[in-house]
Amino acid sequence: MSGHTTELVVFVLLFLVVTVLGFVASRWRRPSDLASLNEWGLGGRSFGSWVTWFLVGGDLYTAYTFVAVPALVFSAGALGFYALPYTVVIYPMVFLVLARMWSVSHVHGFVTPADFVRARFGSPTLALAIAITGLVATMPYIALQLVGIEAVLKAMGISGHLPIIIAFAILAAYTYQSGLRAPALIAFVKDALIYIVILAAVIYIPAKLGGWDSIFDAAKAKFDASPNPGDGLTLNAANQLQYVTLAFGSALALFLYPHSLTGVLASKNRNVIKRNMSALPAYSFVLGLIALLGFMAITAGIKPIVGANGRPDSNTIVPLLFDQMFPGWFAGVAYAAVGIGALVPAAIMSIAAANLFTRNVYREYINKNATDAQEANVSKLTSLVVKVGAVLCILVLDPQFSIDLQLIGGVIILQTLPSVALGLYTRWFHKGGLIAGWALGLAAGLWMLYLIPNPASGKAHFGGSAFALSNLGFDTKMTIYAGFLALIVNVVVAVLGTLIFRAAKVADGEDATARDDYFADEGDPKVKDLDLTGSH
Repeated sequence: MSGHTTELVVFVLLFLVVTVLGFVASRWRRPSDLASLNEWGLGGRSFGSWVTWFLVGGDLYTAYTFVAVPALVFSAGALGFYALPYTVVIYPMVFLVLARMWSVSHVHGFVTPADFVRARFGSPTLALAIAITGLVATMPYIALQLVGIEAVLKAMGISGHLPIIIAFAILAAYTYQSGLRAPALIAFVKDALIYIVILAAVIYIPAKLGGWDSIFDAAKAKFDASPNPGDGLTLNAANQLQYVTLAFGSALALFLYPHSLTGVLASKNRNVIKRNMSALPAYSFVLGLIALLGFMAITAGIKPIVGANGRPDSNTIVPLLFDQMFPGWFAGVAYAAVGIGALVPAAIMSIAAANLFTRNVYREYINKNATDAQEANVSKLTSLVVKVGAVLCILVLDPQFSIDLQLIGGVIILQTLPSVALGLYTRWFHKGGLIAGWALGLAAGLWMLYLIPNPASGKAHFGGSAFALSNLGFDTKMTIYAGFLALIVNVVVAVLGTLIFRAAKVADGEDATARDDYFADEGDPKVKDLDLTGSH
C-alpha cells in the first residue's frame, strides 16, 4: 500500500465528497415529507430531463460494466463487445414501453412492476411471483457492485473486506436518510468522473503504447495463440449465435430490472422519458471506449492479480492498467470513478428491492392498511437488510461465483417479460397461463444454467450463460444464451396455457386499468400522487 499513497488520498477525498452529497441530498428539492414512498423511494416523482439522464445512466452503467466489459474483451475479444449493440437496440424498444408504464403507474400510484401486474391481471399470486423474481435477480446485482470496489482496492494493495463493509455502511446511512435523491445527486459526480477518465484514457494510453495499430496487433497475436475457438478480434461460427442472442436477451432484460424502472417512474412526465430514451445511447459510445481498455491491457502486458482462491481476478485488469499508465493523482481519480460508479447503482437497486418487498409482500400480505409513513419506514429498513445481504454475498461466496449469479440474474428477470412488458400492450394472456409460463421458463433457464461448465474455473455447473446446443441433440459446437431459450419456453407455455384456460372457461382476474390510463401525462386530472388504494 505504501506505493499507492497518492491514489489512496485522492480516492478517499472524492469518496468523502459524495458521502457529504448523499446526506445533503435529503434537503435537495425540499421534499415536504420524506416519510412516504412517493418522496423517499421515487424522489417525489418530479425529476426533469437532466436529473433523469444522470440517474438512469448512473443506474444502468455500473462499476461492474466499468471493470467486467473490458475484462471480457481482455479474455475473449470480440464477444465482449456484445454490450454495445444491446445498449443501442434496447432504447427504441423501451421508448415504446416505458412511457405507457409511467402513465399507468402515475394514474394508479404504482411504485413497482409487480404493482402493475397485480392491477392488470387481478392476481396477487402472479404479482408475488414477479416481486420475488425481481428481488432474487437484484440481490446478486447489488453484490456485484462490490466487485468493482474490490478490484480498485486490490490494485491499491488493500486486501480484506473491512473497507468494503465501511463503504457500504456509509452508503446505507445516506440512502436511509435521503432515499432516491442521494444517488440522483451523486450520479452527476459519478458520470463527470467517468467521462473525464475514459476520454483521457483513450487519448493518453494509446499514445504511450505506440498507437492503435500496436494495440490491435498485440490483441490479435494473443487471440491467435488462444486454444479457445471463440476467442478472436472478430466473431466466428463458434460464437456468432451466442453473441446475437446474448445481446438481444440482455437488451430485453435491462429495463425489466426493478431498479431500471425506479428511475423512470421518478420522472415528472412522459416527455422526460422520451427525451432520455433518445439520448441515452450516447452512453453506449462511452461503453465502446471502455471496452477498448481490454485491448490496451493486453498491449501493456497487464497480468491480473491472483485472488485468494488461486485464480487470476480478471476484474483487476482496468485498475491495474490505470495504475501502470496514469500518474498517481489521476489514477486516484480513475479509482474513484469506479468506486463511486458502484455506489450509485447499488443505492438505486437497494431502494427498488426494498419497494418490492414493501408494496408486494408487506402491504399485500402483512399490513393491508399500511399508512404512507409505515410503508416508507419498512422500505428504509428493508434497504438496509438488502445491503447487508449484498455484503454477505461477497463475504461468504467466491466472487467468481457471484459473477456467475449475475448471469443467472439475467435469465431470471427475463421471465417477467410477458407479464410486465407485454402486459402493457395486451390483456390477452390469462393469469394462469402467465404463472405457468413464468414457472416453466424459470425451470428451463435454471436447468440450462446447471448444465453449463466453466473449464477455466473448474466449475461443472453454473459456469456461465452459453448453453451448448449439443445438449438438445444438435450436432454442432454452437452455443446460445440460456436466457433467450428460457424466454421462448415461457412465452410458448403462456400462450398455450392461456388457450387451455380460456377453453376450460377458468375464471380470469379483473383488469383494474383502463385504456386511457396508458396515455395520461402531467397535468391530466387522472395523474396523482402516490395513491395508497390505487393498486388494490
